[in-house]
Amino acid sequence: MRSHLLNDLTAEHYRRSVTEGVERVAAKLATIDRPFTGITVDALAPRIDEIDLDRPLHDTTAVLDELEELYLRDAVYFHHPRYLAHLNCPVVIPAVLGEAVLSAVNSSLDTWDQSAGGTLIERRLIDWTTARVGLGPSADGVFTSGGTQSNLQALLLAREEAKTDALAELRIFTSEVSHFSVKKSAKLLGLGQDAVVAIPVDHDKRMQTVALAHELERCKKDGLVPMAVVATAGTTDFGSIDPLPEIAELCAQYGVWMHVDAAYGCGLLVSHRRRGLLDGIERADSVTVDYHKSFFQPVSSSAVLVRDAATLRHATYHAEYLNPRRMVQERIPNQVDKSLQTTRRFDALKLWMTLRTMGADGIGELFDEVCDLAAEGWRLLAADPRFDVVVEPSLSTLVFRYIPAAVTDPAEIDRANLHARKALFASGDAVVAGTKAGGRHYLKFTLLNPETTADDIAAVLDLIAGHAEQYLGDSLDRAS
Repeated sequence: MRSHLLNDLTAEHYRRSVTEGVERVAAKLATIDRPFTGITVDALAPRIDEIDLDRPLHDTTAVLDELEELYLRDAVYFHHPRYLAHLNCPVVIPAVLGEAVLSAVNSSLDTWDQSAGGTLIERRLIDWTTARVGLGPSADGVFTSGGTQSNLQALLLAREEAKTDALAELRIFTSEVSHFSVKKSAKLLGLGQDAVVAIPVDHDKRMQTVALAHELERCKKDGLVPMAVVATAGTTDFGSIDPLPEIAELCAQYGVWMHVDAAYGCGLLVSHRRRGLLDGIERADSVTVDYHKSFFQPVSSSAVLVRDAATLRHATYHAEYLNPRRMVQERIPNQVDKSLQTTRRFDALKLWMTLRTMGADGIGELFDEVCDLAAEGWRLLAADPRFDVVVEPSLSTLVFRYIPAAVTDPAEIDRANLHARKALFASGDAVVAGTKAGGRHYLKFTLLNPETTADDIAAVLDLIAGHAEQYLGDSLDRAS
């Protein structure tokens, strides 16, 4: 079995095996004509359940043949222009190359003696990103597994900086359409059920700062402790960006930690024309960025950034076998000193390869393209009497629903839209997401593929309308 270990004796075996795998994926990418096959759980699960994992095939080609049947054939392909659902981006080739390199070398980014150059590359990318944000010379950060972990770590730091043991008195303020990880983080941090205060949003789905000011003042009068305000730069459902300058002013006035969840909107940091939408982010105490959303990186590639590097001490734990305290005096850089994780992949390499190949401007051009596409899609929806669109996009998200001319029952319209989404997914012709707005069911396009066109959007809208109309027709037939 040593023949399967990657080392100097098996380098040629490694080359052949990886090449064969790459060729399989390349062939699949070149030939698929829709984002999904429409396979169901009931159809696929038995195939996987019947695999005897205690009886290996002992042959890479046979394993790849099996993988074609179990995974590659029925995978959901984000690179297809009619995948319009979640915050999943097509990935750039330099990042995929970086993925291949980091997986083979298998550095762990927790300590210097496991990563060396990897440690310095990650630190350089953190410095580059904090400079793009404008956090100042004392800023720092660390790569994470994703936005949820980044938000958790930021709120951990905010909790510790609040300097109170009365956890039940701590309050976090965030918009009613912010990411669920804010509430999840509050629970993980041991805060009470009432810890997260949802602030109403305006017509554009942006946090109402008048309401935020009111809640901060009430918190103070009630003898509670305002721990953090979480502003969102790119909400998951609407792509909306909270008024960051006004929120920063209120945080300064009340002495509250300001965190900006820019997991989605971080692509604006390299945008040619929309960087101004992030004005005010430079005043944050912490920021979440997800390169695997709007920087077109493979999952995972994310970071949490802080204005004051000293606050990262709240995530530090010294283990004698790993990162003893003496290493700090010896100026040995151990990234585990900043991270909630110990063993950690060299995910920073993907972004490094991308920047060194394409440059920041290249990434920004791609993100600007999808934002332009969303604006064009909004114009299509606004002009189409079959659809109601919620808000004009700031980024690349469109939330809308089919409105039949002859049906007025909101519940029936809800069911028609839910059916249309399921039927579209089952067909495999396109993949769209769903959400709720105003208590009603809506559909959602999250546009992150520059290859998607306005014609694709128009075609998918026609498919949605067709499925909804068929459902309503069948419903009337059943009723009669």
